[in-house]
Amino acid sequence: MLDGGFEFLDLFLIAIDIALVWFVVYKLIMLIQGTKAVQLLKGIFIVLAIWLLSNLFGLTTLRWLMSQAITWGFLGIIILFQPELRRALEQLGRGSFFSRTGGEEEDGEKSLQAIIKSCNYMAKRRIGALITIERETGMGDYVETGIPVGGHLTSELLTNIFIPNTPLHDGAVILKENKIVAAACYLPLSESPFISKELGTRHRAAMGISEVTDAVTIVVSEETGAISCTKNGELHRQLDQETLEDILRSELDFGAKNPASKSWNWRGKKNG
Repeated sequence: MLDGGFEFLDLFLIAIDIALVWFVVYKLIMLIQGTKAVQLLKGIFIVLAIWLLSNLFGLTTLRWLMSQAITWGFLGIIILFQPELRRALEQLGRGSFFSRTGGEEEDGEKSLQAIIKSCNYMAKRRIGALITIERETGMGDYVETGIPVGGHLTSELLTNIFIPNTPLHDGAVILKENKIVAAACYLPLSESPFISKELGTRHRAAMGISEVTDAVTIVVSEETGAISCTKNGELHRQLDQETLEDILRSELDFGAKNPASKSWNWRGKKNG
């Protein structure tokens, strides 16, 4: 009975050991993703594959060359990729190495600020805009109605799309995971009789998409410069910068800037 207990403990520790190793490897891969270190990793795999094949087929000279490359290669890696290694150590020291993968939290904050900055810029200059942020419900059908963009979300790019008399300004922009997926997209218009008659096509489109998906949609009025937001078939108007930021942080899980932002209620002001 005692031996069985020790065997179970050994297996449990081995499983934890393997899981931790895979977790660290996964985090390292996510850390170097999108950097020049990815090509280095491919080169290492090629060298290891050649070394294994040389051992398998008894190719002595090639095996010796690959052994030298492996032995001295790690020193070269430390020299060539000192910035990436320093960044990894800094993240480890900050405790962010094992937090959200690949700087997701930082990217989310940058995207949030880009949206806020762009909306404020367009509101002051009365540039009409319709911005839909995809959440759980896929919006592939609506993306296909527009022009693919695939650009990283910045306030400058987002604003430039809606500048009047440009090819992409008419229609909606669809955002997903810090990317501008498409522009000039067509959204379904709401047929609700409760929408104020003073509201135009952009507001009806924002309401329409909120009735069929869980997307959050921002509208900047071309006539008044007012900012509105829709979700779950509800329209909230005359939003200032702070309220809009609180809404986006709460609904898109960016994290609350202050405790009050968590208390914002979609059932508050409606069509007012």
